[in-house]
Amino acid sequence: MAHSDRISNKQNPTARHLLLNLMLAAEHEVLGAAEAVQACALFGISGNAARVALARLVRADLLESSERGEYRLGSKGRALGSDVATWRQSGRPTRAWDGGWIAVLTSGHARSDRSALRRRERALALVGMRELDPGLYVRPDNFATGVQGTRERLHVLGLEASTPVFVARGFDAQRETAAHRLWPKAVLERGYREATSSLERSLTRLSSLSPRAAAREAFLLGDRAVRQLVFDPMLPEPLISAELREGFFETVRRYDAAGVRTWRRFVQLGC
Repeated sequence: MAHSDRISNKQNPTARHLLLNLMLAAEHEVLGAAEAVQACALFGISGNAARVALARLVRADLLESSERGEYRLGSKGRALGSDVATWRQSGRPTRAWDGGWIAVLTSGHARSDRSALRRRERALALVGMRELDPGLYVRPDNFATGVQGTRERLHVLGLEASTPVFVARGFDAQRETAAHRLWPKAVLERGYREATSSLERSLTRLSSLSPRAAAREAFLLGDRAVRQLVFDPMLPEPLISAELREGFFETVRRYDAAGVRTWRRFVQLGC
């Protein structure tokens, strides 16, 4: 296995992360308690920890259970699944960039509320915002939904409703240059190339691995790739190569489908 593909036990997911992500990948399918325990065992997670995680996911409305001990996505899980599915299918729709910026001004919020700060920073990261000046976050205004759609998405993700979200233009030359440099193009494009190569190599060998090894590899590599995809800033040309990004996205879609098949085989064989 190539160095960049090596998977160590230190990368093992928590029971909560594993079970929720398996359900998000399966979308409308159900997961039995025995299958959940089986999946967790693959990563050295005890059956008790698996059952505790299921109960907590149900209490959080991320999963819901039936009388037969089967689980499916709950209300919050379905909302999260819809968002992830958007990225898996095509990424967030974009339009040609005219040079404008979507800006978010957070300087009116105290940083002492750590929980609110984490929600705010995660929301901004998921929309690809970067800090240009203290408390001023920007991204290219190239989402097809425009500033209104971006504002609504930020609020759904946890940004306070009172936070100003607007379109900015006419930065001075220094800030305009700084804004263009907020996303390291070479690093992002290298990430696309390396992730694409890693997934392609894994696709060629999954069928030759044991069901256990294949399921483990498919989850860990697929989970890492989907996270990279979900947090992709969806930059326009010339800030990024859209061709490289789309190639990476397409590889993630193929790997995701292969991963679902691999996990079904693992569960069916009861390995």
